[in-house]
Amino acid sequence: MSHIKDTILSVNEKKESALIPFLTAGFPKPDLFLELALTILESGGDLLEIGIPFSDPLADGPTIQASSQEALSNGINVRKTFELCREIRKNTDKPLILMTYINPVLAYGLKEFAESCVETGINGVIIPDLPPEEASDWKDIAGEKGVDTIFLVAPTTNKERFPLINGYTSGFIYYVSTTGVTGSTKKLPEELIRNLEDVRKLSRWPVAVGFGISTPEQVAMLAPHADGIIVGSAIIRKIQETDSDKVVDEIKTMIKQLKKATCLSSRWRSSEAKAGVS
Repeated sequence: MSHIKDTILSVNEKKESALIPFLTAGFPKPDLFLELALTILESGGDLLEIGIPFSDPLADGPTIQASSQEALSNGINVRKTFELCREIRKNTDKPLILMTYINPVLAYGLKEFAESCVETGINGVIIPDLPPEEASDWKDIAGEKGVDTIFLVAPTTNKERFPLINGYTSGFIYYVSTTGVTGSTKKLPEELIRNLEDVRKLSRWPVAVGFGISTPEQVAMLAPHADGIIVGSAIIRKIQETDSDKVVDEIKTMIKQLKKATCLSSRWRSSEAKAGVS
């Protein structure tokens, strides 16, 4: 059983794509991070992805890198991230996913990391720099604990390699919309919808798309073609640009708008409506 998969499919049954917002743990301040996390989940976030701050983030663009540096300066590390997740879990049953890199996991200890996931209510982990060919030790430990490991598929992933990723991932497949690092973009690749449809036909898991998605309009365009939609840099940027006394309300409004876009353009709309966004 996968709480992540079950949640996404349950949202899909309501004729919506699952909204998966991203926050950096402990950013901008630990207490405010906790308030923002719960606000996001209460305002329309179906799952929450939480990034563990790291000094050498391979897949993160400048916006999330800056948030990680600020969180690190606040003293946030792997152990404190787990403590923050424990507090979030006390107030929600929605799936929580950690995004990290393999070095912090190895330094913490594979078994210890998986055990901390269970103890603090983490349902899944994304490790962008852990290829499935080298993931068996972690996968065995995480699988025994019931923790999903979510692997990424990129536009450059060839069809011969996809079955390996499809067999190793659990929870969902994370489809990377663009090559490169995270960050909001004004225009998504023209071939993205076709690529998403191809991956969904082959996948035994739900497919969520991320990297570069920032506006309700982009969410509305992609919702008919993805089981879940991940929004990260745009949320972090909104936090960075907003006064602390206003940021909770601003993020609440943002999440409601993004969630509304997943509902209005679900793949179960009429074929005429679908034609208008494809």
